Amino acid sequence: MQIDLFYELAVPQSGGRDETQVYHETLDEISLADQLGFNGVWLVEHHFMPEYSHSSAPELFLAAASQRTRRLRLGHGVIVLPYNHPVRVAERIAALDILSGGRSEIGVGRGFSPKEYAIFGARMADSRDIVQESLDIIREGLSQPVLNHRGRLFVAEDVAVLPKPLQRPHPPLWTAAVSPDTYVWAAEQGIGALAGPFKPWFMVKQDLAAYRRAWRDKHGDGPPRPGQNQRFAMTVGVLCLADGDEARRLAQEHFTWYYARLLAQTRPVLEKFQESYGYYKKLGYLQPLLKRAINLPLLESMGMVVVGSPAECVRKLERYEKAGVDHLICAVGAGAMPSSRVRESLELMAQHILPRFQRS
Repeated sequence: MQIDLFYELAVPQSGGRDETQVYHETLDEISLADQLGFNGVWLVEHHFMPEYSHSSAPELFLAAASQRTRRLRLGHGVIVLPYNHPVRVAERIAALDILSGGRSEIGVGRGFSPKEYAIFGARMADSRDIVQESLDIIREGLSQPVLNHRGRLFVAEDVAVLPKPLQRPHPPLWTAAVSPDTYVWAAEQGIGALAGPFKPWFMVKQDLAAYRRAWRDKHGDGPPRPGQNQRFAMTVGVLCLADGDEARRLAQEHFTWYYARLLAQTRPVLEKFQESYGYYKKLGYLQPLLKRAINLPLLESMGMVVVGSPAECVRKLERYEKAGVDHLICAVGAGAMPSSRVRESLELMAQHILPRFQRS
């Protein structure tokens, strides 16, 4: 199981840092993670979400990170395709891949914010069609000398998409996945699945099984073909400190802040899709999250965070590895923690967690 990092570039008022400090301290943390041997780092694309996420131009941030790192994989998690023309997306993907020396990982998704859709002039009702047609264009534009596409939403005839990426036929492709149907679609498309930080582990575990089953049904049990990505990743909040009680004390304050705001954004999504997890709905497992009763013990019981000493964190992380998660994407400090404590946690994770889980 590879260990990646996750950033939303949060700027909480209580943290005492402005945007400039958050951006530069995050780049410092990413540079340290590169030196420590973490596998990758992921940046989100969000708009108009004060305090919670100031990451509206992740491709620029990742380009800067590419010049501060040498081996760390750089993940765009995710490009919201209904807000971005697919040809421009392909061009930016290729540029990042060149700047990073072939280290980019590209996630795509539909987004979930009605405000974002309204501002960018997209229709939520068209989002599935936009993602499918855009993905086809991106694949062809990156891998073929000339793009020729005539679809319902986009037309591109005799277009040379430049530059071309170093990774051929294109960088690994992923999709953000929330609904059970999207995990099946991702497997059928031959791309990786990214489970976000707001779904409890009992849901993600079902999604993982559905993804693996759909992959076998579509592609069989052989190795992935060129251009395919058969990996499954999930995001969790992590704080690993020498003193486990201190880690829990800090996480109670900072993780509660982060997850309260995260769930404020995504609670309508959970409410919409809880019908697909009927067994758990009957048991009422989701109701504490839907009713806003957020605290550290609840988040831990839901498998959404891992907090404690190195030994405690290793023990808690083992369940994800045993279930078959390929990448654990760790929001270390969840964007609300002082950078000094994040760096402390990264150092301890490099000493005690990476050797236990991360493949070479």
